[in-house]
Amino acid sequence: MKHRLAAVLAAAALALLPTTASAEVTYPDPLPLTGQQVIHDPTVHQLKDGRYVAYSTGGVIGARLSTDLHHWTDAGNAFAAPPSWWYDYNATADPWAPDLGYRDGRYWLYYAVSSWGTNHSAIGVATSPTGLPGTWTDHGKAFGSEKTDSWNAIDPALIRADGKLWLAFGSYWTGIRMVELDPETGKAVPGATVHHLATRPDAPYAVEGASILHHGRYYYLFASYDICCAGVDSTYKIRVGRSASVTGPYTDSEGRSMLDGGGDLLLASHGRYVGPGGESTFRAHGKTWLAYHYYDANDDGTPKLGLDELRWRAGWPVFK
Repeated sequence: MKHRLAAVLAAAALALLPTTASAEVTYPDPLPLTGQQVIHDPTVHQLKDGRYVAYSTGGVIGARLSTDLHHWTDAGNAFAAPPSWWYDYNATADPWAPDLGYRDGRYWLYYAVSSWGTNHSAIGVATSPTGLPGTWTDHGKAFGSEKTDSWNAIDPALIRADGKLWLAFGSYWTGIRMVELDPETGKAVPGATVHHLATRPDAPYAVEGASILHHGRYYYLFASYDICCAGVDSTYKIRVGRSASVTGPYTDSEGRSMLDGGGDLLLASHGRYVGPGGESTFRAHGKTWLAYHYYDANDDGTPKLGLDELRWRAGWPVFK
């Protein structure tokens, strides 16, 4: 699962970021789902055959399939076995937080391998002709971080902008970063500048799980703030900012920089739906959707798939 310094440190950061939400704000319940709903850090995509696939943390990149976005079935794993190089970063070769996309006639899957408590981390890349589990060819490390770096190479998110390919990533260790990728290899351009997109004012800089969406004139940066992976005690929430440039600066609707703790609150805990985060966006049938996990307070905090349609008002994503 996603990597953070420690829940104790993160709790100290909760009061740092003011919220734009009032007590009257209500959040939507996710789309009603049936079947296999258990998931963490989902990335969802509509395949060429019309089905939807969701990959996630867990297993060897766990997979779910659906024909209608409502009913989901377990589809095994992206890989039959972990590539050997994963063990350099995790003793159990446990991959986290994948991101799925399609370009140049192939599906591209990015994912992270790391261990708790270290930023000795890597983002890998694989390709497939169909996007289905069991069809992936791994191509090794696309980008990495070491203990000497001030960033953490996990939680990948791909975006194409101005004819170039970019990878957003990051978790704690100063937040969200971005590098340019070589479109031929899908890996970081050698010596690429590491851009800084979002962070919090003080340690442990609890910002992670980036997803970037292009809409109209702007690029929208969605990110997860606060504590993940604690069941019903999770305080995850999703914030968003926008920029005219994919590399930033990203600001919220009040003009606050996401490099200084800014970000409009888009989705937070409500009712049984605790700690929404680990988000990604996808488009299907002319609609834009937000996929995320939440912890179900009515099911002992089990992480489940949340899907909500995103709409737009005055240049900002909303749910109604």
